[in-house]
Amino acid sequence: MRVGLIGVGKMGAPIGRRLIHAGHDVSVFNRSRQPMLDLVEHGARAAESAADVAGTAEVVLTSLPTVAAVETVYDELIGAARPGQLFIDHSTTALQTTRSTAQRLADAGAAFLDAPVSGGPAGAEGGTLTIMVGGEQEVFDRAAPVFASYGKNIRLCGRTGSGQIVKLVNQLLVAVHTAASADAALLAVRLGVDLETVKDVVGTSFGGSTMLLRNLPRFAQQDYSPATPVELIAKDLRIIQSEAEQAGIVLTLADSVEPIYAEAVSLGRAKDDMSVLYRQAEQRSRDA
Repeated sequence: MRVGLIGVGKMGAPIGRRLIHAGHDVSVFNRSRQPMLDLVEHGARAAESAADVAGTAEVVLTSLPTVAAVETVYDELIGAARPGQLFIDHSTTALQTTRSTAQRLADAGAAFLDAPVSGGPAGAEGGTLTIMVGGEQEVFDRAAPVFASYGKNIRLCGRTGSGQIVKLVNQLLVAVHTAASADAALLAVRLGVDLETVKDVVGTSFGGSTMLLRNLPRFAQQDYSPATPVELIAKDLRIIQSEAEQAGIVLTLADSVEPIYAEAVSLGRAKDDMSVLYRQAEQRSRDA
């Protein structure tokens, strides 16, 4: 299948490699040229623009870092869209952006799926991503061979926007559980228990979570190399809060953790992995 990929960053690049490995004919575009050239070495074609990607691809994937980037890229893509073409957005974005994009593409005769992912770069590299999809069943079925290249738990969650809703639920839990894990780890260390013991015991207890198991080794090794950067979670929390406000929902824990991520950004830790919240918790205790 002729697949176009726009945005080849931490998630897009491994997705691109998986697509090539699966035998798809892949064209790529990214604002920074070097990530494109890296994929060209694996067999992709470097496009000159987002519209250039849409000009040749049957299916166009986007994996973009911000709501503004999604809106800008789709403004260009909609002008190049043709009837029968399929567009899939793997970004995490606002519901209004998703629904507006879907409608504008439908007006051009093209189909759209919102399909945010979870599992991080390692999941993309291993082909084990969870893919949360919003859209029509027939369109979802058309996308199945593409999704199978890099996803494992692939679920049609409902109509357009449903993928984004489930992803925002996921991101709220990621944000809260990571902040809670940092505090819990600091409590253990300061009171005299090593984090490996906490991982082995609490990891299989009621207090365990995927984020606890994911973050404890990073806390122990002081490994804050970016896999899921603080700025990404901070951005998602802003989207979550905006959607909740529009729906008249009070999210007490989102209110509690959003300032923690905002503080990390203000301290110059935006590009660090979210596990850096442990260092922040340590600092807070030292300053108390």
